[in-house]
Amino acid sequence: MDLVELTEYLVKSLVTDPDSVSVKEFDDEEGINIEVIVSNDDIGTVIGRGGSNANAIRTLVQAAAYTKKLPRVRINIDSKEA
Repeated sequence: MDLVELTEYLVKSLVTDPDSVSVKEFDDEEGINIEVIVSNDDIGTVIGRGGSNANAIRTLVQAAAYTKKLPRVRINIDSKEA
């Protein structure tokens, strides 16, 4: 399972509308950037109280990247405009 699939799986397991989740990967000189777009209704659930869910997702994806000897991973979570 690659990093985008892992991120998508984790986010879709949290949201009420999994079909609205969009996950894309961008590479740059500093590492790998993963952009997660969810619906406005689900953004609070994905981020979690105090950012706990977002931090857990970032930790799991970074750990998976470390085991594959990949560079640093950044995950940006945003919501769709209604």
